[in-house]
Amino acid sequence: MKFKLISFSRITIIVLWAATLPGHSSSPANPAAAQSSAQATIASAAEPPQGAVSYASVTELNGLLGQLESTSSTAQVDLAKLRIERWKTDGATKKQSLADVDSIERNLHDALPGMIDALHGSPEDLPATFKLYRNLDALYDVMGGVVESTGAFGTKDDFQALTNDLNGFEGARKQLAERLEKLAGAKEQEIIRLRVELKTAQSAAPPPAPPKKVVVDDTEPEKKPPVKKKPAAKKPAHATAPDSTQTPQAQQKPQ
Repeated sequence: MKFKLISFSRITIIVLWAATLPGHSSSPANPAAAQSSAQATIASAAEPPQGAVSYASVTELNGLLGQLESTSSTAQVDLAKLRIERWKTDGATKKQSLADVDSIERNLHDALPGMIDALHGSPEDLPATFKLYRNLDALYDVMGGVVESTGAFGTKDDFQALTNDLNGFEGARKQLAERLEKLAGAKEQEIIRLRVELKTAQSAAPPPAPPKKVVVDDTEPEKKPPVKKKPAAKKPAHATAPDSTQTPQAQQKPQ
């Protein structure tokens, strides 16, 4: 990903050219206002929008990564020239040095380019920056052992070449550490700003309506004793006819 910066002179030319278009007076009625408007346009174009990566940050990163890529290419050539098998030392030292050189070459050829490409795509990505820093830190430690062994058992030219490579990796590591510190500080300031904006928005927003209370009566009602129904009176199947054999005393006396 490449980042381009529009120069101030180009923006000024665009503003002046726009003033000559139809509908614009060749001699504005208020020159001071026109100058102020042009300056505001230039300033807004020079400043990156919120959340964008600044030109200075990209320039700094490109210089760092360019130096790192150059050091990596030179180191791979210098490591390939080593003749560890000719060193006048024991077999265990030779075996360890060969393993370290193989590990460094695989890192420089396989792992490091991917980390550099990731930062080219996201210049201010903190996790990607820290990942590259950790890789350089481990690479420096392993290569330092190889340089030390080369100085003890290898040729003077090999030792000097690898020392220069090691210094190049150390310089890139220090620059990356400083960049990490600056990025972390900028992210912290951004978090503080977002918190302030959030509090301001929350205080300006109307308070939420109080929630409605729903009362649920979960007490069991008292059980009333069941009402016993009175049995209905039984009616006779048929009315009894008056007995004709009533005694004369029960019959009505004639007047």
